[in-house]
Amino acid sequence: MAKFKLAQYWAASCGGCDVAVLDVHEKILDIAEAAELVFWPIALDFKYKDVEAMEDKSIDVCLFNGAIRNSEQKHVAELLRKKSKVMIAFGACACYGGIPGLANFTNRKEIFNTVYKETLSTVNPEGIFPKTSIEVPEGEVTLPEFFNTVKTLDQVVQVEYYIPGCPPTPKTILNAIDAIVKNQLPPIGSTLAGKKTLCDECDRKKEERKISKIYRSHEIIPDPEICLLEQGLICCGPATRSGCETRCINVNMPCRGCYGPSDEVSDQGAKLLSAVGSLADSNDEEKIKEILDEFEDPAGLFYRFSLPASLLHRKTMKGD
Repeated sequence: MAKFKLAQYWAASCGGCDVAVLDVHEKILDIAEAAELVFWPIALDFKYKDVEAMEDKSIDVCLFNGAIRNSEQKHVAELLRKKSKVMIAFGACACYGGIPGLANFTNRKEIFNTVYKETLSTVNPEGIFPKTSIEVPEGEVTLPEFFNTVKTLDQVVQVEYYIPGCPPTPKTILNAIDAIVKNQLPPIGSTLAGKKTLCDECDRKKEERKISKIYRSHEIIPDPEICLLEQGLICCGPATRSGCETRCINVNMPCRGCYGPSDEVSDQGAKLLSAVGSLADSNDEEKIKEILDEFEDPAGLFYRFSLPASLLHRKTMKGD
């Protein structure tokens, strides 16, 4: 059987999704047997010109990880879209915006001010910011344009499938590769993970307990048998897609929400806020507010991986 041509690219992300492909261990040999790598800059010496020289739609599948933060990433996303038959948003950042997407709570001006002027270790008396182009004795030097807004992959190009996770688990990756090899991919637009919420897969006991205090993970050792939310730990399971094999919960840690919203959830952050609010041990509005005020960073917690894909999308700021 002929190998399918596979491309993989790393945009605005930590690079963990690229490494996650190697987490399948010896199964990487099965992937190598089924796929011909035609573009994977982190592993082999590929250049953009190599992709530009390919025929359109000559790549069978592209695994694109990372959000779109700058003009270079947008250019490569559009290039790989043109060259690929199937584009897959690979990992939380490509699917939902991920951790880079939290930058949508601010804007380019504030980010540049913080990084290049206000940090204690920065010495920049002339207030020089990065420029997309500058002339030096050797010629013109260019940088990608830093966008004001972080976008998901499907907000820039058409995407056929989504593989969530930070990073996707080996089982999720192998199931997706198996579906590709066997030509058994689901309908276009599908997410190649579970359909329901993580709570539907979790076997912890739910005793309908109410909570009067919010704990951070280092503050208590939770009962491994009882629902973490009912113990005051913010577990994102009620609003998060299943398919990760409840890995965090299995080691007594709350779900972070990296598999994004399930098919039943339209806005992950709003659903999580609703779930936590319903557990507050009071009918008094002020008491409930006291409990919720214990969150150090509610926006960053509830929208940790999904802000650009959410109903909020970004914070509107003066000058945007």
